[in-house]
Amino acid sequence: MALAFTDLNFETEVLNSDIPVLVDFYADWCGPCKMMAPVIDELAKKYEGKAKIGKLNVDQNGETAQKYRVMSIPTMLLIKNGQVVDTVVGAVPKQQLESKIESAM
Repeated sequence: MALAFTDLNFETEVLNSDIPVLVDFYADWCGPCKMMAPVIDELAKKYEGKAKIGKLNVDQNGETAQKYRVMSIPTMLLIKNGQVVDTVVGAVPKQQLESKIESAM
C-alpha cells in the first residue's frame, strides 16, 4: 500500500529519505488520479525497501503542492536526496514510472 504524505511529514518522509521517493500528488475527485491509484499501490509493493512510493492529497496539503508548483493532477515527482529528479504529469503506463524509479536507484 502506498504511503500517505502530508504537509507535516513531507520533510521527514520525503526530503530526508535515504532512498528515492515517488510522490503522487492527487485529489479524491480527480478521474485520472483514480486510474493511477492501483498503479501507485502496485509500485509501492514492488519497490518496498528500495524506494518509497506514496500519495499526497492536494486538497488537504496545499502548502506542499504549492511549494512544488503542482498545477495539474495527477503529478508524480521523483525525489532523491531532497531534490526533484523527475516529474510526470497525467495518467501514464506503469512501465513509464518503473523506468524512472529504476533510473533513480
